Formats: sequence, structure tokens, C-alpha cells
Amino acid sequence: MALNKNEVNTLDTDFASAESHFLNLISALPKVSVQGYDKERRVIYWNTSSEDIYGYSQEEALGKRLEDLIIPALMRDDVLSVHKKWLLEGIPIPSGELALQRKDGKTVHVFSSHVMLGEHTDSPEMYCVDIDLSEQHAIRNELEKLATTDLLTGLPNRRYLEMALEERVKKAGHESTSMAIFFIDLDMFKDINDTLGHTWGDRLLKSFADRLKECVGEASFLARFGGDEFVVLVDDIVDRQSLVNLAEEIVDCCKERFCLGTEKVFITSSVGVCLFPTDGVEVDTLLKNADAAMYEAKEQGRNRYNIFSNDLSVMLHKQRNIASRLRASIENNEFTLLYQPQVDLKSGKIVSCEALLRWTPNIAEHSVPPDVFIPIAERTDLIISIGSWVLEKACEQAREWRNMGIDICIHINVSGRELEQGDFFERLARCRENYGLPPHAIGLELTENMLIKSDEQVLLGLQEQRSMGVEVSIDDFGTGYSSLSYLKRFPVSHLKIDRSFLENAPESDYDGALMEAIVNLGHKLNLKIVVEGIETQTQLTYCLRLGVECAQGYLFAKPLAASAIQKRLECQQ
Repeated sequence: MALNKNEVNTLDTDFASAESHFLNLISALPKVSVQGYDKERRVIYWNTSSEDIYGYSQEEALGKRLEDLIIPALMRDDVLSVHKKWLLEGIPIPSGELALQRKDGKTVHVFSSHVMLGEHTDSPEMYCVDIDLSEQHAIRNELEKLATTDLLTGLPNRRYLEMALEERVKKAGHESTSMAIFFIDLDMFKDINDTLGHTWGDRLLKSFADRLKECVGEASFLARFGGDEFVVLVDDIVDRQSLVNLAEEIVDCCKERFCLGTEKVFITSSVGVCLFPTDGVEVDTLLKNADAAMYEAKEQGRNRYNIFSNDLSVMLHKQRNIASRLRASIENNEFTLLYQPQVDLKSGKIVSCEALLRWTPNIAEHSVPPDVFIPIAERTDLIISIGSWVLEKACEQAREWRNMGIDICIHINVSGRELEQGDFFERLARCRENYGLPPHAIGLELTENMLIKSDEQVLLGLQEQRSMGVEVSIDDFGTGYSSLSYLKRFPVSHLKIDRSFLENAPESDYDGALMEAIVNLGHKLNLKIVVEGIETQTQLTYCLRLGVECAQGYLFAKPLAASAIQKRLECQQ
């Protein structure tokens, strides 16, 4: 049915009204830019949101080419190519997120879709619909920053470091250049937290980070690895001397004291250095080797740097092999305990003994002495499993002897790793209960350095053990970082003087003075003195003259199997 003229005019009017309404709606859409372009990519439509998002007014934009308005220079060739393929080959431009350019040169992130009208005519028109993602992108950036930034120091965190190191390794490998990794650890930082509190500890970390940032300069990449550890990456190292110079400068960062309120704190750092590609080509390997070099610097006395070397590499390889074999030996029960008597010097009787761990693998050539394998175990969680085994076996032996009427204390060495677990004292109580032992049946020997690093919870646990009658000894006293103020706080009953003080004490005025001072100090604090390493009658006579209560050493007995100790104990009853 044909429409009359009035009906046609009415339809045209309605269509024009609808089109006008639609265009007004499109023009007013917030954060949705709609632009129209002719086949030469000249602007034929530019809505209000386009003005807001891209900064060009409609008058400025109309007639201008797309690539001259909002397309960054690096994207222009690609834009021309995809537009041409759409016109000539009918291949649409895919929708996606784009980083375009505002009038002021700033980047604006949008999700862009494209529609072609009149595609197969002489006058095709391309319409771009861009949704402004600026807020979402800002939130995403902030979340990414939080995920990759250390909140205390504002430095990149470990996650960001590993990503940055990965990129730099690839770049250095492609360009055949070198790179240095500096691993930095503050020495004895825990003491600051324990004495001044965590708030001041945090301030020290922030101050050190600021000073380190100034030291290494903007060209280097600096990150907080975690705790009191930092890592610096330096690209394109010219020569070894440059490496040494920077390492010395980093160590010297701590030369001046740090001002924390009214406190002036002095602290040192240990630095390990390794090189790409000489010392590794994988991120994990480089960080591990730099960390190993840092620990070697600590072993050498702290407040210094150490550069990773082939010798250190060989040593690490041996340590990894030992650690691997240790793990298998734990599962196969390839350990034993020997016992060295501790003798009361007045009565000459054995009053206690120290349980000494020995590794007895099935393959004899795999045997490793304690002074080698125990430090390796302590650097890993293996020492926790080994320590649990020692506690269990010592309690088992104590029960066996008590069943025979032999009542002496067995001292076990406890590592810092065990105390850090938080449940050590619970395990100790449970093990004593399982074997029906009184508290005084098992004594604890801890190093001075370990006690210094212990938190209040550990010290409270030791105090509770002492109140129950447990003997707590400071082992190798005098060889660590001795401090009378610390000693006053330690809930201990015995001081064990290291053999190095006794060796020349009877003949040397200097060594003798040290021995006398330690013995007198212990007695003033109501502590019993145990001297290690007595090998001669002269040394024994000297210790008796000083009033030393107990001693152990080859003069009395080497470390013995439980059966041999048992015979001696039966003879003295």
C-alpha cells in the first residue's frame, strides 16, 4: 500500500527527530568518546566526551586527520595499515585497549571499538567508540605499585626486583655486557629492634635506604629484598676496580651514625657481590651467589664486602651436596650420639655429660665432621629435624640410665633455628613427659650469640625452665660478642669457657688474666663454671686453683658411646 505525501513527510519528520535525539544522546554520553572519520581519516563527527577525553574542541578536531590528533607517533604506521586493510580488504579493526594521546601530550587509556558505515560505497565512514579507562588504569597502577613497592622504604620490593633482574639479564645477554648484583645485609640489626623497639628499627631501615639510594645513584636499581636486606643492580660494569669502588662505598654508607630522635645509632653492613654472566645467568643463581658472598663477608667479621669467586662456588657446591645427603640421612636414621663426661673437680666424679652429634652415613667416605655439617644444617631447616632427633635420643638415653639407677644430667646443644620455631619448650616438656623424666634430667647449652639474638619470648621460656631446675649453659663463652648487660639478662646457670682461653692460661699472664676475669665474673653472678678442653694435669691444677667447679676434656675422656659412659658411671657409684 502506497503512502500519501503527508504520511511520507510525517515519517521523515519522525526519523529526523529520532536521529537528532540519538545524536544528542551520543554526544552527551559521559566518558564515551564517539568520533566519525571519512575514508581519508578526517574528522566528521566529534562528540562532547571526545572534547573531555582528548582535549580538542569540536572546532579544533573537525577536518583534522585521526593520526594528527590522538594517535602517538609510534602507533601511526600501524593505524594507517589497519585502516587501509579495512577499506580495501574488508578486515575490521579489532576492539581492544589502547594508549592514545591527549592534546597536552599526556597518555589516555581507552577501550576502543570501530564501526564502518557505507563500507562498500565511495564514501565509507568509520566511527570510533572509545570508553575512557583512566580511572580504572589509575587504580590498576596503584594496585601494581602496592604489589611491587616496599611500603616502609618506598623502594621496589622483592617481586619487582626479580622482574627487573630478569629483564636486565635478557638485555645484558643480548648486548653481551656485564652486570653486578650487590646483596646488602645490616649487621646485628635485631639488636636495634630488641633494644630500641621496632618503631626505631623501621626508622633505621628507612634512613639506611635513603642513604644507600644516595650512594648508588639514579643509574643503579635499588630494592629492599626483605627484612634488613637490600639489593643493588648495576649495569655494564667496566672493570673490577669499579666493582670494588662501589662495594667500598656501600660499606662506607654506615660510617656515620644514624640519628633516630635523640638516639645516635651505629650499625655496619655486610655486602656480597656477584657478576653476570661470570657467576651465573639465571636470576635465582645470581641472587643466591650474591647472598652467599654476603654471608661469607659476615663470616670474615662483618662490616666488609666479599666478591663471589670460584673457590666460593666450589664450597657452595660441596655444601649443597652435604645438605642433600643430610636430608637423606635424617630419613635413614644415620646419626648417633656420643657423650663427653663433665667432671666435678672437687670430687672427681662425673656429674653430667654433653651429648655430641655424629653423622654416620652408610657410605663411609660420605662421613663429615660436626664442625662442617652442623653449620650447613643450621643454615637450613635441617637443623630443626636433627635437633628434634637429638632431643628424643637424649631423653631415651636418660630414661635408660635412670632405669639402671644412674641419675646424671645430659646436656644437649640447641640451635637458634630451633628456638625460632616457637614451640621448642613445648616439645621439650612433651619429650620429658613421654620418657617420665624430671626437668633437671636434660640440660640446655646455647651460644652467647644465640642468646643475644633471642627475643623476649625465648628468654621467658628459658627463665621458666630455670625455675623448674633445668641447667642452662652458655657454651663457648667469650668467643662471641660478649656483653655484661646481656649476661645479666640471661637466665643461665653455667658458663662454659672455651678451650682457647685455657690453652695457654697457666703459662701466659695475658691469657691467665682473661681466665681469672671470666671465672670471677661467673662466680659474682652465682654461676657455675665449666671449662672445656682440659688435656693436661697442669691445666687441671690451674683450674682447681681458680675455683672452677666442673670441666670436660681429653684428660678425663674423649666423647664416648653410651655403653662406655655407663661403665664409668657404674664404677663411681
